[in-house]
Amino acid sequence: FTLVEIMIVVLIIGILLAIAVPNFVKARENARVKTCIAQLSRIESGKEQWAMEMKKATGDASGVGDLVPDYIKGSQDCPSGGNYNLGTVGTRASCPNAANGHVLP
Repeated sequence: FTLVEIMIVVLIIGILLAIAVPNFVKARENARVKTCIAQLSRIESGKEQWAMEMKKATGDASGVGDLVPDYIKGSQDCPSGGNYNLGTVGTRASCPNAANGHVLP
């Protein structure tokens, strides 16, 4: 191979990386947002089930200790960082990254 051919191959690889890396980063963040929304939905379902079984009214406190072992399985952390705020019965759980689209629809 000549030096020119090697430089052309390196240039082509560089162009492909310049296109692929931003798309990979965007896809990874989209996956984190979708995972967070799915976890928020799971938390809401568990909180509603707990409230019905314990006969809790709207506005009653719901603690992590009450819900985690029996009603909410899995991680209580957002994939982008931070812990979820469960809120009271009748309010939606929230994510510390809500400004980045981590909100229930």
